[in-house]
Amino acid sequence: MNRVKRFGVVLTGTLLSVFLGACSDIGKQDGPVQLIVTAKQILHQIDLEPTATGCAVSLATVNLRSLLLQGGLATNPTDNRFNDIQLTTYRVSYVRIDGGKTVPESFVRAISGTLTPGAAGSSLTNFQGFAPDSLVQAPFAALLPQNGSRDPETGKPFVSMNIILEVFGQTLAGARVSGTTQIPVDFCYHCGGCS
Repeated sequence: MNRVKRFGVVLTGTLLSVFLGACSDIGKQDGPVQLIVTAKQILHQIDLEPTATGCAVSLATVNLRSLLLQGGLATNPTDNRFNDIQLTTYRVSYVRIDGGKTVPESFVRAISGTLTPGAAGSSLTNFQGFAPDSLVQAPFAALLPQNGSRDPETGKPFVSMNIILEVFGQTLAGARVSGTTQIPVDFCYHCGGCS
C-alpha cells in the first residue's frame, strides 16, 4: 500500500507539472498580430563637415505595417478590431560594425498612431536617428580635424555602425507588440558629402 501511495504522489506531481507547463506555454505565446518595421535607406554615408552637400535629406523612410498571424481562416467568426495596434514609442540604439565599441547614447521617443492588420502600411513621421547633440560627441568628435580625424578605437578615418530602430505598441486587446529594423551608416569628415 505504501508503494501505491508513492506512485499516486509521483503520478499526481507529474500530471501537475505537465499541466502547469502547458499553462506557462500559453502565457508565452505572442499576440495574434506582428508589427513589421522596414526602412528604405536614403543615406548610407553622413559627412560631418558643416558645409557638406547632400545632407539635408532624411536618413531613411521607415514603414510600419501590421500582419494578422491567426484568425484568417478560422471557422468561428472573430472580431479583429481588437487586433489594431496603438503605437506608443520607438527606441534608437547603436551597434558598431567597424570593430569600435563607443556608440551614442540610446534614446526613446513617444509616437502615436494606429495600425490595422492587413491594411496599407504607414510611415513613421519625424523619425529621429540621433539626438541633436550626439554628432559632436564621441565617437564622432574624434573624426573632426582638430581631434585628429581618426577614431581612436579603430584608427580609421570613419565610424561605421548600425542604427537599431525598435517600435513598440499594444493591441486594443492589450497584447504588447514590437518590431525592429537596422540601418547601416558610415560617418566621416570631409569625405565628399552625404550620400
